[in-house]
Amino acid sequence: MLLFSLLLLAIFILHFPLLKLPYFWDEAGYYVPAMRDLLLNGSLIPHSTPSNAHPPLVMAYLALWCKLFGYTPAIVRTAMLTIAAFALLGFFRLAAHVANREVAWASTVCTALYPVFFAQSSLAQVDLAAAGFTFWGLRSCLREERAASAVWFSLAVLSKETAVLAPLALFGWEILRPLVAKRLSLSEKRGLHSAWLLAPLLPLAAWYSYHYGKTGFLLGNPEFFRYNVQTTLQPLRIFLALLLRLWQLFGYLNLYVLTVLASVAMMWPPLRDDGVEREAISRDAQFTFYIVVAAYTIFMALVGGAVLARYLLPVLPLIILVLVSTLRRRFRWWLLAVGFTIVSFAAALFINPPYGFALEDNLAYRDYIVLHQHAEDFLEARYPMLRVLTAWPASDELSRPYLGYVTRPVQVLRIENFTLEQLMSAADARSAFEVAFVFSTKYQPRPSFVDHWRLWQEWKARFFDFHRDLPPQAAAQILGGELVFFEERQGQWAGVIELHKEYQARLSAAHGRSK
Repeated sequence: MLLFSLLLLAIFILHFPLLKLPYFWDEAGYYVPAMRDLLLNGSLIPHSTPSNAHPPLVMAYLALWCKLFGYTPAIVRTAMLTIAAFALLGFFRLAAHVANREVAWASTVCTALYPVFFAQSSLAQVDLAAAGFTFWGLRSCLREERAASAVWFSLAVLSKETAVLAPLALFGWEILRPLVAKRLSLSEKRGLHSAWLLAPLLPLAAWYSYHYGKTGFLLGNPEFFRYNVQTTLQPLRIFLALLLRLWQLFGYLNLYVLTVLASVAMMWPPLRDDGVEREAISRDAQFTFYIVVAAYTIFMALVGGAVLARYLLPVLPLIILVLVSTLRRRFRWWLLAVGFTIVSFAAALFINPPYGFALEDNLAYRDYIVLHQHAEDFLEARYPMLRVLTAWPASDELSRPYLGYVTRPVQVLRIENFTLEQLMSAADARSAFEVAFVFSTKYQPRPSFVDHWRLWQEWKARFFDFHRDLPPQAAAQILGGELVFFEERQGQWAGVIELHKEYQARLSAAHGRSK
């Protein structure tokens, strides 16, 4: 409890400036509406947004917090920080079990400050909870605590369905390990009776049966299934996604710093303390980690329309743990190397990389929220009754006041994005809206040498939903309006375009009705 309290206090202080921010992207699009439906109506399956069939444990947990303490973003984010602290505690206990407290502290601090983990710590999404329960499950598994491991992995599965990958991978490994134990210098003793690792399938099957009975769909709504499964099972896309997943595990957002340092350290022999060689993580524990990492990496290359780094949160810290342990074992000034890694992770929180990345992976999500707050405050103050052309997720931000951006719903006409094709189509329907809210839907860094490779551009557009939004000035010309608001922050931008004729016609009509 003391360690949990210290971890919670530390991350609460670090996240304090972010707690009152309105909801962001998938928070606003799915998780918060699902939590709100559960809070207001007791419905485990959301009705204000299409169900994605995600198990309801995290949404129920957040709804309970809101019921007890009030429905505000600060309460929801504090609830998520509590999950993050519990996840870090589980990771610390796991690291201390397989290595020692020095490695445990160093790897826990690295994990807490790694941009993806840090950013996800206060966002109302489910991957961090699944990661935390997986850490506890792995620890129980390595300690041969059968019932405890079944409970922890079941909680992970009820947080997010893909968490079933860990126990299933370990189930397969338990069967295969006796066959390869001598060849890999592993103990022949099986750490768990493998049947216990199938226990998490029961609550998952119960949830899917309930979801199917209520909605008629097993794995979410048809569009969700099409985007995340049907369109991803193509050999070339799988290969490219696998490369991206490996990059996320070993290089993404300055993780390459730790990878390179540990790789260099492997060139030296293990250090000795009082004539005794510094211990390494046991081969049994390492192979347990590698099997789970491989299962996640391969599966997440097969499915998932968006190749998001947060999907790897249950295994990313395991890589950090192995690399930190390698540094301590072979490099005398390993704490200096860990300190340098921590500084590089902290820098990646604030400095956007020179390549495309998801805004939710560092503090770029805060820039996005602030931009949208300013633009939507301008919209609500100047055009409170007019119809607004925009794209998701701004369409939800404007039409759902409980997300924290506007005080009352705004009429919205939604398009997919702000590419030339979408804006040209919208220009043909100018009479349907009077104002347009345009913004950068993707982070677009300066083109690198790879971006000049036409085939790579085609692959990104074909397999990973890549597109280029037109700048707001060009969008205003196409729509036949005037850019009346513009703001930019670290490569992101937002603009409001007023369509003169439609705006004046609407004002005249309103004036006539008032007479």
